[in-house]
Amino acid sequence: MTDKIYDLHCHSTASDGILSPSEIVQRAHEQGVQSLALTDHDTISGLTEARRQAELLGVEFINGVEISTSWENKVIHIVGLNFDENSPEMTALLAKQAQLRLNRALTIGEKLAKAGVANAFEGASALAKGEVTRAHYARYLVQIGKVANENQAFKRYLSQGKSCYVKAEWCDIPAAISIIKQAGGIPIIAHPLRYTMTARWIKRLIADFKNWGGEGIEVSGCGQTADQRQLIARWANEFELLASVGSDFHFPCGWVELGKSLWLPENVTPVWSQFGDKPKYLQNTCKS
Repeated sequence: MTDKIYDLHCHSTASDGILSPSEIVQRAHEQGVQSLALTDHDTISGLTEARRQAELLGVEFINGVEISTSWENKVIHIVGLNFDENSPEMTALLAKQAQLRLNRALTIGEKLAKAGVANAFEGASALAKGEVTRAHYARYLVQIGKVANENQAFKRYLSQGKSCYVKAEWCDIPAAISIIKQAGGIPIIAHPLRYTMTARWIKRLIADFKNWGGEGIEVSGCGQTADQRQLIARWANEFELLASVGSDFHFPCGWVELGKSLWLPENVTPVWSQFGDKPKYLQNTCKS
């Protein structure tokens, strides 16, 4: 639909990525990304650094965040794009989410101690530049030799149903949508096919999201089949949602890369078609 390369979903060390905000922008630039949103989990602490680097490189930078929410006893991620980062409502929500995340991280550390892993919170904290997440615990478990890789850490300790899993009590989807929109942004369902749900349940989620005022859905991501992308595109049109794109990049690997294969089918309406209506929050520094 466009020759311009967008990536509107990625993570830095402000949450559970391994590259700093400026390194994320640098890598995106090297991969040919011309318009980038940094969407760390429940925090906007990396936006200033990322924007500064984007200005230096001539990359169009868009404010972003990925808010954790609860729906039908499942964690659903809602991306907010192109919002005012100084919104008091957004600031208050993210402060509450940060406290919930800290409480969860401390409880995970306590459970790991009972499982024979002492000082796990301190170890995970040393690996985190921002908030401590399950990903940091997984990396710590690899570092101390408890598991061979991060996937094994989740399978053995950290996934739902395992001994050290702690359920998070996140905000609900209507609250996330409302606050993103109050901040002038666009709320989007992240990676709809990555939740452990049938197509029927995913459509129920999308219907609720739309009814609550949601505006977009991630149609394009790394590692999709053509059929999967077309399926989400059909849902976008059925529910009259804007189509977004995002690699969900956390760290360099072979199958997920900034800007990789993030094209949209021709028959959807791209989310960036609405950015012009909100110029206050779009940092358009692209010099090309």
